[in-house]
Amino acid sequence: MKYSVVTKHRTEYPNPLVLFKGQSILIGEKYSGPEQWDNWYFCTPLNHNNGGWVPGQLIDTKGAHGIVLEDYTAKELNVNEGEHLVGTKELNGWVWCVNKFNSEEGWVPKENLNPIK
Repeated sequence: MKYSVVTKHRTEYPNPLVLFKGQSILIGEKYSGPEQWDNWYFCTPLNHNNGGWVPGQLIDTKGAHGIVLEDYTAKELNVNEGEHLVGTKELNGWVWCVNKFNSEEGWVPKENLNPIK
């Protein structure tokens, strides 16, 4: 799917979480906020301090622990109005995008994007 950015986005997490399939994690709080971003959990790999938001669909939950079901990064893409992106995956109100100009990749809130044909 192709998108045009209608509202700029800046990440609040300069050191994004990176997880690998089969990795054990601690599952923390579930995201709650005014956005329609359901099913996100703040997770931390075992023996690490760096946590991040992970879609619930990618976690095999075992109480407060979980196993990551596929490779994942919480990297958000900084974008400006008018930029054109290609979205390859959508989860819980966010889209994994590639910037057509510089080939950078990351998550962008879907509400900041407008589909183009």
